[in-house]
Amino acid sequence: MKTNNHHESVLIIGGRVIDPASGLDRTADLAIRDGRIAAIGPDLDRSDADRVIDAAERVVCPGLIDPHVHLREPGGEHKETIETGTRAAVAGGFTSVCCMPNTTPALDTPEMLGFIRQRAAETGHCRVYPVAAATRGRQGEAMVEIGLCHEAGAVAFSDDGDVIQAAGMMKAVMSAVAETGSVFMQHCQDTTLTQGSVMHAGSVAMRLGLTGWPREAEEIIIERDARLSRATGCRYHVQHLSSGGSVEIVRRAQADGIAITAEASPHHLTLTHEACDGFDTSAKMNPPLREQSDVDAVIEGVLDGTITILATDHAPHAPEEKAAPFADAPFGIIGLETALSIYAEVLVHSGRMDWPAMLALMTINPARLCGLDRLGLGSLREAGPADVTIIDPDAEWVVSTDQLAGRSTNTPYLGRTVRGRAVTALVSGRVVMERENPAKQAEFSLRNTERGVLTS
Repeated sequence: MKTNNHHESVLIIGGRVIDPASGLDRTADLAIRDGRIAAIGPDLDRSDADRVIDAAERVVCPGLIDPHVHLREPGGEHKETIETGTRAAVAGGFTSVCCMPNTTPALDTPEMLGFIRQRAAETGHCRVYPVAAATRGRQGEAMVEIGLCHEAGAVAFSDDGDVIQAAGMMKAVMSAVAETGSVFMQHCQDTTLTQGSVMHAGSVAMRLGLTGWPREAEEIIIERDARLSRATGCRYHVQHLSSGGSVEIVRRAQADGIAITAEASPHHLTLTHEACDGFDTSAKMNPPLREQSDVDAVIEGVLDGTITILATDHAPHAPEEKAAPFADAPFGIIGLETALSIYAEVLVHSGRMDWPAMLALMTINPARLCGLDRLGLGSLREAGPADVTIIDPDAEWVVSTDQLAGRSTNTPYLGRTVRGRAVTALVSGRVVMERENPAKQAEFSLRNTERGVLTS
């Protein structure tokens, strides 16, 4: 990151300080010096602070971490770049993101991982950690240099966007990943069951005359990979889980002692295949939106601890791409700027979960998944890095294109009124985003004028 020799000392006062990693939940002040947390406690001395931030009636928590983001660079810069994607990230309260390797070219060599780290250092508004492809070009045929990519900074391995279809290759990859102590993240889709599929196999697809995508396409891969995880000892992570049956498979595997974790995405907690009615491409996802029974099962999986990560699967696309006929339009939804609000709506404001429990799924749990906890990320502790998010839990705002800071606006949530929003974000002690009026994008500003944030 381009750095100043001078770190502004910041004092955040009077907030509800929540650190799920340590169980802290109390009204307190938080002092930041030299990019690190100097103290947490009541009535801290203000005399040495260059800047005081009043966090009364707001939540102060570790900077949010998203382990599943598509930044599109290199190769898809018309959709998103590292600069615009991390701008969207800090607008949503995320201070660290893990970017997926389905770029052009794929992130399948140490050199490509180095490119991402360099671009993030030059243009990023938050920390960026690359996830390396597991096979060359994500083709599922030849394994990448797992060990070298791990040494080059890969925090996980995935062919995200594509499944590793061959069980033999999958086992070889998992064996190699296990040796590094890293984690494999799977896009669970048996492609032999989804040829030409564009949405969930259900009544809406039948009505629209579209090819359906069965739940079994996801569930079969999880069943297979759970067995391979047991055989290899590899930590295994299910991305963007969408099927109620998948929740049960993961729950059973965890009970059997298999090292398997799973994540949910905002849209799979809130939307069903009905959102695709009228050929609405903004609701075209991979995996697809399913039925209310699946939504209910995924929420239950979050509540009972089967699903321990809340990610976004931020997948930006250009307007002209989403304007294509439904069968031809790309899969995906943006998520970085709306995730916190949507999760708060479904889990906290509904009374299903409290703020500490939900924030654990967006801070320390993703940090542990990707080994970022070893860097001190995902928690608030003295001498640890001062990555901090301040949330106004009651801020109401309407999702609209003028409220979005990223390059793309492909989301079915446009027009939706939501509650709860990040109002300030700090990375390494620097205020990188602040929103004076949380209901107005016009008040949003990026403070990190030099950009570039450390990736380690």
